Amino acid sequence: MLDGRDRKIVGTSSHWVAFLFFGAMGLLGSVAPAFAQNSTHHDHENIGWIPREILERPVSLRKGIGNLHEEVATPSPQAQAFYDQGLNYLHAYDWIEAARGFNQALRLDPNLAMAYLGLSDVYTELQDNSAARAAFEKAQSMAGNTSKRERTRIQLRSAQLDFLEDTSSGMQKYFTWRKEISDALAASPADPWLWILRGFADEGKAVANGQGGGIDTIAFYETALAYSPDNSAAHHYLAHTFENLGRTQDALEQTGLFVNLAPSIPHAHHMRGHELRRLGRTAEAIEEFRRADELENTYYRTENISSIYDWHHAHNVSLLGMCYESLGQMKAAEPLLREAFSLPAYTDISEFNRREWPDFLLDRGRPEEALKASQEMIEKSSWAMGRLAGHALAGRAFLAMNRIDDAKNELELAEREMEHVPTGSLGALPNAGILRAEILLSDRKFPQADAALKQIEASIRAMPGPDSWSEALFQLQSIARFAQHSGEWDLAEYTAKQMIEHDPGFAGGYYALGLAAEHASDAALARRQFEMAEKLWSSADPDLPELVSVRQKLDATNRTLLAKPLNGNAERTK
Repeated sequence: MLDGRDRKIVGTSSHWVAFLFFGAMGLLGSVAPAFAQNSTHHDHENIGWIPREILERPVSLRKGIGNLHEEVATPSPQAQAFYDQGLNYLHAYDWIEAARGFNQALRLDPNLAMAYLGLSDVYTELQDNSAARAAFEKAQSMAGNTSKRERTRIQLRSAQLDFLEDTSSGMQKYFTWRKEISDALAASPADPWLWILRGFADEGKAVANGQGGGIDTIAFYETALAYSPDNSAAHHYLAHTFENLGRTQDALEQTGLFVNLAPSIPHAHHMRGHELRRLGRTAEAIEEFRRADELENTYYRTENISSIYDWHHAHNVSLLGMCYESLGQMKAAEPLLREAFSLPAYTDISEFNRREWPDFLLDRGRPEEALKASQEMIEKSSWAMGRLAGHALAGRAFLAMNRIDDAKNELELAEREMEHVPTGSLGALPNAGILRAEILLSDRKFPQADAALKQIEASIRAMPGPDSWSEALFQLQSIARFAQHSGEWDLAEYTAKQMIEHDPGFAGGYYALGLAAEHASDAALARRQFEMAEKLWSSADPDLPELVSVRQKLDATNRTLLAKPLNGNAERTK
């Protein structure tokens, strides 16, 4: 999953990214450096985007949040327990509760260096580098009272912060950080936390937290499990790694272990929902996303903390909404996608992902509303990625209203925003390319549009992560519909087949292929596709326009088939 905190990425080629999405169209101009830090600086009232008062509220010990334990230098068993609680929440991506756990440990033992180190990690996730540095310096000042293992961890954090704060174009500080972890492992090969840190370092970015693992990180996390059996963090990160590699069944197994160890963690259920959705088990995925939503909403009520401070909530309700959308349950999907759009975005990719609401409106044939939502994205976004998505969506809304010149103007504005998007993120942003190709379709320049869109379709299908995978399905559907509208039925048929390959359980793909077959006067093929679409829309809204259309077409076909024998008998009677 692309994460907005991922700023400094090793080995990204802007030329390859440009070719991947826009080579056929000659679209990409100059781009920003791969490292475009946009961190929030803390003040007396807030750390990152969260009020300090919330992060420092007293908290009680919790159950069902994981099994992590790391012995730290403290005479207080309670301080140790709250440190472990902060650690469990940190490795489950719950920044608020991680901070509360570490702060509670410090109330019990103000000299607990590792709790300050944990806070430093949390503040980095909140994009508050100055607060992260200040907490680290507190830990460093207490290093004399810690064990050798803790002093090693403090030194490794120092190297990571140096990399995070490095504004040069080189990667020397990255390699220094990674080498220090490797040296620490050579000295203490049985330390599971060092193996987990080595997995983080392999992501090649300063704010690494287990989301970006690849083939090499499997060995690191599995080694951590060998030394710390059933380590909930290692299972969590293995799930992300397998997901990134397309090993969905393996990822599902890891999420099952994660849920069993941390049933009270929303993200554990959310992760399981990721994999169930990818395996076509959408109803089960919905149950997991709903369980995460229930846990979050209960937490907000119980703790009197607003959902606006929880980065995870919008992400979860968005994926839940897209699950309902994929089943044709638009009445359930709409309020969830609207809620996700209404919540604040704290990272560039979160802002970009707000596109899911105007995308939904376009899909439902509501371009005026989609235009309004897109313009809100443009006006309120703090990041080029959000404005890029907003202009691209506004352009597509204008196309839907047959305002071609306005669409072309939005494309030009989207291209300008691309110049300010971090190079490492460009590969996940096909929106402007889709708009340009759809303009070509509207101008009936079919060969150029087809070549561009087929390349884009292959690329968006290859994107890892649950948001990208789900969004790709609806992007394909949008392309197919625009191709149908433009009269480019070869592309419409090709794209329908791409939808079915991408998700064989998605009714929309069969409906689109049925329409293409109908246009080609292949009644038998059209009927089979419509029958499959009707079957897969068995739980859809009864008034879903596509389902109504399918049933009308099948009824008409049935009447035709019934009439044929009667006509034949009449001829024989004559």
